[in-house]
Amino acid sequence: MCGIAGALSWGEFTLDDAYVTRMRETLVHRGPDAAGTWVSEDGRVGLGSRRLAVVDLSHAADQPLANEDGSVRLVYNGEIYNHAEVRAELERGGRHAFATDHSDTETLVHAYEEWGTGCLARMRGMFAFALWDGRTRRLWLVRDRVGIKPLFYAVHDDRLVFASEIKALLADPQQERALDEESLYHYLSFLCVPAPRTLFRGIRKLEAGCWLTATADGRIEEGRWWDAWDAVEPLHGATDAELQARLLEELRTSVRLRKLGDVPVGVFLSGGVDSSTNAALFAEGAVAPVKTFTVGYDESYASYPNELEWARRMASVVGADHHERILSLDDLLAFLPELARLQDEPVADPVCVPLFYVSELARAEGVTVAQAGEGADELFFGYPSWRTLLRLQRADDLAVPAAAKRLALAGLRAAGQGTARPYEYLRRGAEGVPVFWGGAEAFTETQKRRLLSFRLRRELAGVSSWDVLAPIRARFEEAAWEPSHANWMTYLDLRLRLPELLLARIDRMSMGASLEARVPFLDHRVVELALSMPTAAKTRGGALKPLLRGAVRGLVPDVLIDRPKQGFRVPVEEWLLRGLGDRARAEVAAMCAETDVLDGAEAARILERPGRNAWYLLNLALCWREVAAA
Repeated sequence: MCGIAGALSWGEFTLDDAYVTRMRETLVHRGPDAAGTWVSEDGRVGLGSRRLAVVDLSHAADQPLANEDGSVRLVYNGEIYNHAEVRAELERGGRHAFATDHSDTETLVHAYEEWGTGCLARMRGMFAFALWDGRTRRLWLVRDRVGIKPLFYAVHDDRLVFASEIKALLADPQQERALDEESLYHYLSFLCVPAPRTLFRGIRKLEAGCWLTATADGRIEEGRWWDAWDAVEPLHGATDAELQARLLEELRTSVRLRKLGDVPVGVFLSGGVDSSTNAALFAEGAVAPVKTFTVGYDESYASYPNELEWARRMASVVGADHHERILSLDDLLAFLPELARLQDEPVADPVCVPLFYVSELARAEGVTVAQAGEGADELFFGYPSWRTLLRLQRADDLAVPAAAKRLALAGLRAAGQGTARPYEYLRRGAEGVPVFWGGAEAFTETQKRRLLSFRLRRELAGVSSWDVLAPIRARFEEAAWEPSHANWMTYLDLRLRLPELLLARIDRMSMGASLEARVPFLDHRVVELALSMPTAAKTRGGALKPLLRGAVRGLVPDVLIDRPKQGFRVPVEEWLLRGLGDRARAEVAAMCAETDVLDGAEAARILERPGRNAWYLLNLALCWREVAAA
């Protein structure tokens, strides 16, 4: 696991060690164990890396790493879980000399030599990498299938610059620091900025499952190398028991692969089905107790659901070496500046706070890698809100005339409900677009119009956040073997919410504590299996995650499987009432006064209500201050 950075120049600008190293050193938290820089003799290309050593701890595995003659060089962030299998195949061919004992980075270098860009199909893991091929004079940037690891880039002044985080790109003094105002509009919808945009004008993020190539003369091409529907084989006629057996087998393999490493590996444990499944499967065949980690809140949050007791129960079942940390408002306030620094652009999920502290706890207890439960709810229909949204979509299928919908909209506006969520859902139905726009929505289109400054309301008058979703919908309608509402919900969250919000939050927060997080439920074979399953089996009886719960019954205690879902929640409302509210009002007011993007009066009205919308605005203001002060 690493932080990577580099550039390719085709103009007058010549790269040197100092330029690349300056970017690289903004990423120390992602790789405290080693650092490396390589710049070509002609100053056209440079690669930098900060390494968190996980597999093959020797310095021979440090990056940038080259092939035998130095014609291929790689900086790479991630883990290839089946690298030993791929290396064995390469060694049988006898065409490559390995300089490391068992580095997955070197395996990737030689796999590229052997199979070219087709090597990606063999790789099972999470990764973002940059590979320079000196023979073809081409730079190749790649992001993993699901977008577990990030990769940002910018093209300016006749060069392409890339990095694991935006802050590294901002180390280039010629990089523009302007706000992308259309991206701000979409952030207010989705709590994150959908790829390929970022909140910075001119800075892009490579989409999940995509590649980019740049040649020495400045020709740039982009493409998609994986989509969730590519390898789906519909499981027509399979019984629920058969589906559950297939799922458990695939999860068992995925968790086992993610034990890989030459450093201690643990599990984040909340006491829910997802993390409990990880802990139970991790403990199978273990020679030592699995280390588990959880965070909770002190007794003053008595009205707030606390996961501590459930996590303790599961830890006891698997005989874990269990560790906890209790968080307070003081912890949050102390962390706010670091939160903004680690995020770069706002990732407005308050779960970022406990994620950082649970990662810090694991690192303090000697663990370098931890498994987490992200992805299970999206793949197997696990959110209570999704049941409501599924009913809404089915209701929208009814042959209600558009004129009747427009009349209902007018009635809601007249009743003062024009900014409410029901109005937004009805508006979408009247316009003929899907009701579901993602598993995490903040402000409605009407609310955003009120929140934006007068100038931005005018300049963005023709923009809708449906513009972001329309290409995803088109691919869904083209490729889905069963274009059900539930499959649309899963596919959309795989393309947007997971890579740019949920996986972004765990990447930024875990790497902020120099810890690698792994997500077994998002192994691409688990994803493909989930999309191969009939919708009826995944939503049977309106239950949440019926296939997953059935698959792990007997591994996870029934009391944990059958209890109502609570989720990894954060007491934002209580924090805002107890002391965070004053800070939020001050930060957002300062941003409104010094920029012309939000309406100050409307922002102040939102902040008077201690809810999540207030947190979203605070998150935005903190990230703005971090960049403005730099």
